[in-house]
Amino acid sequence: MLSRIRKNDNVIVISGRDKGKQGTIITVNPKKGKVLVKGVGVVTKHVKAKKQGEKSRIVKEEGPMNLSKIMPVCPSCKKPCRVSTKVLDDGKKVRSCSRCKESF
Repeated sequence: MLSRIRKNDNVIVISGRDKGKQGTIITVNPKKGKVLVKGVGVVTKHVKAKKQGEKSRIVKEEGPMNLSKIMPVCPSCKKPCRVSTKVLDDGKKVRSCSRCKESF
């Protein structure tokens, strides 16, 4: 099976509080249907000091987002697109943009 979204893809958020923001995929968890997008969905965590001499701190990091809230951006036409699949002559499956039909 060919996945719609992969690591290092450029994506845009289509719903939620970060609607309209763009970023690249850091990790994909297909079983849970979640992704981490760099610079999008940033949450604040308060980290308690674990060892002697270490300080408590506030950390901002990306939180998991639902796969349904993001859409890949086509590298050739630079617009958000739905992903379709093409089978090449050698039998290999590739992802392609549904707008410009360019594979990526």
